[in-house]
Amino acid sequence: MPGGRLTQQERQQIALGVADGLAYAEIARRLDRPTSTITREVMRNGGPTGYRADLAHRATERRAHRRRQPAPRGPQAPAQADGRDAEAVREYEEAFTTLLMQSGLPKMMAGVLTCLYTTDAGSLTAAELVQRLQVSPASVSKAVTFLESQGLIRREREEGRRERYLVDNDVWYQSMIAAARGHAQLAETARQGVGILGRDTPAAVRLENIARFVDFVGESITRAAEQARDVLYAKTETTPDDTATPGSDRA
Repeated sequence: MPGGRLTQQERQQIALGVADGLAYAEIARRLDRPTSTITREVMRNGGPTGYRADLAHRATERRAHRRRQPAPRGPQAPAQADGRDAEAVREYEEAFTTLLMQSGLPKMMAGVLTCLYTTDAGSLTAAELVQRLQVSPASVSKAVTFLESQGLIRREREEGRRERYLVDNDVWYQSMIAAARGHAQLAETARQGVGILGRDTPAAVRLENIARFVDFVGESITRAAEQARDVLYAKTETTPDDTATPGSDRA
């Protein structure tokens, strides 16, 4: 059934589809499953280059067995906020992590970012991340260093030596501006090649076209980020039906 758990036979068909280079949407269509189900299945079990049906099936059985066990007590069992379905939250976090991995983030970095986004405070300490993700402190340290270098998170020092890692409303804006700067650097480097290779050569024409394209994209990103920045601070009363142009209410 489309809404039930994947069978071992379905996983074998997924493995064959991945090996044949089929898109996840095509594999999903053949199995009558949502594309998100196939994407999540592959990404959480080795990715497109490491997916194996037998290993994926055994891993799923182990996860199901753990979920049937009584919830552990103590520091390894972070409490859910009141009114939230712990299983639904876990499934959502896995789906969000998978989406971030599809966008190019390594698994650990995606997991850390998901934890921060789905925490009400928007911030966690290294110890809290270790507890939530059940990984080593070194893994968390490497992940937060990478995410900070990309402008996706920032850190604040608390009393003593403890640091807190957080996402806030402006992180996405700063990340977009950083991406625009990267586009500008790429355009500049491409144009340097134009003079070196000879302006009328095919290679130089190609580089000039790349530079013009990247310039346009970078400028569009900057302009859109500036116009939409206010959306990051919108009140919760804002609904999807709102049709006002981002930034149109600025003085």
